[in-house]
Amino acid sequence: MKIAILGFGTVGSGVYEIAKTLKNIEVKKVLEKDLSKINIATNNYDEIINDKEIELVVECMGGLHPAYEFIMKAIQNKKSVVSANKAVIAKYLDEFLKTSKENNVEFRFEASVGGGIPCLVGIQKIRRVENIDKFYGIFNGTSNFILDNMYRLENEFFTSLKTAQKLGYAEADPSADIDGYDVTNKVIISFALAYDGFIKNEFACFTMKNITKEDILYFKKQGFVAKYIGEATTKSNEYEASVMLNLFPINALEANVLSNYNIVTVQSHTMGEVKFYGQGAGKLPTANAIIQDILDIQAKISFNPISIEKKYTYSSNLFKHKYVIRSNEELKGNFEIIDRDRDNFYHYTKEITQADLLKLVEEKDYLVVKLNEY
Repeated sequence: MKIAILGFGTVGSGVYEIAKTLKNIEVKKVLEKDLSKINIATNNYDEIINDKEIELVVECMGGLHPAYEFIMKAIQNKKSVVSANKAVIAKYLDEFLKTSKENNVEFRFEASVGGGIPCLVGIQKIRRVENIDKFYGIFNGTSNFILDNMYRLENEFFTSLKTAQKLGYAEADPSADIDGYDVTNKVIISFALAYDGFIKNEFACFTMKNITKEDILYFKKQGFVAKYIGEATTKSNEYEASVMLNLFPINALEANVLSNYNIVTVQSHTMGEVKFYGQGAGKLPTANAIIQDILDIQAKISFNPISIEKKYTYSSNLFKHKYVIRSNEELKGNFEIIDRDRDNFYHYTKEITQADLLKLVEEKDYLVVKLNEY
């Protein structure tokens, strides 16, 4: 199979590197502004679109535009597409699937969630047998690196963030990772495969940048570790989802996921909890997932046909959970416990809905953490 790669950065070059070791995949063109990077580079996308030998396009550009236009143009020209771009997939998945079906080609995106971890195909395999009760997990390696660094080395948030940036785990603008946009996109994509529906980013998303070293040390004394979690579940035609800091007991698997690793848990009736663990990003793990999609398309392997026709309505009243709200003043409300540590007040709620939680915090700059007992 002859393919083209759009973008020759970290992931694109990784795909090329692995493809060179395989006899049944040939990279014929690479779309790249810097033509000196590789001898098969072109800066003219029409050269790829008009090349009838190229059967598949790998999109490794990132961002919404021109990634969206390039993906659509490839599909409309009867070329299958494999993408790791969670932002564009979370926004336009319905269009990509509809157009690929109309043109009798494939659109695959395993690498968009969990990097090299085969969690999306795992969801598909479980889903073809039974309904999924819920999924949750550490979907973002940068946020996990920061929290792990704060916990083990007792560093401040921004010190840990700078370390992550120096090591290449965090971008110069880290907002996608620390404000939850990246995890939100991955929840949307995972939801599509788990529940056959396409939701928008209308659910609760709390930034993680409000957590301090004092918070980490306080929770450590209580026997908890903070992790940044995305999750979703459904009830009939309603769904509830969130992206927020969660507290796990120190013996929980999630509490012991170190550095930039990810873990995604899928819960169903006969399987119980299945956990997918590994490197959630990185050049070769992500490229490996892309290559797996290419080989599946070539071999016409489909684990469960993707349908996102089911309609869901977001509800913040479906389930009740316990939360911890930290502020520098004592809040009014019906809390189970209010604990003071130095200048901080930690308010432990009873089991309340997301709607109740949102009323309590009213978009103020409090630290909000879900209390988990998984």
